[in-house]
Amino acid sequence: MPRYKNINGVKIQYTAEEETARDLEIKAWEDAAKDRKLERIKQIRSIKLQETDYMANSDYTMPDDVKTWRQAMRDIPANYTTETEYDKLLATDENGNLTHSVWSK
Repeated sequence: MPRYKNINGVKIQYTAEEETARDLEIKAWEDAAKDRKLERIKQIRSIKLQETDYMANSDYTMPDDVKTWRQAMRDIPANYTTETEYDKLLATDENGNLTHSVWSK
């Protein structure tokens, strides 16, 4: 199916070269999906870890369950490596809350 561009209100069909270039752009975007998802996971992980950073102070004894959870957060990139696993980590409920158990404290 041909693609079109709009130039000054005029619908113009892409040239073969433009079609090829656009196909390459789309492929590059799709190929980078896994990297974008991992970056989002790392952002979420960082926020979650910051929520318990105060427990790492020398005047506070961090509970073992929090230590274990924080380690699980740091291990995410090693333990989850496929795009399917990333999709599961990023899954949300109808309210936008992350549903994967790894995020629970």
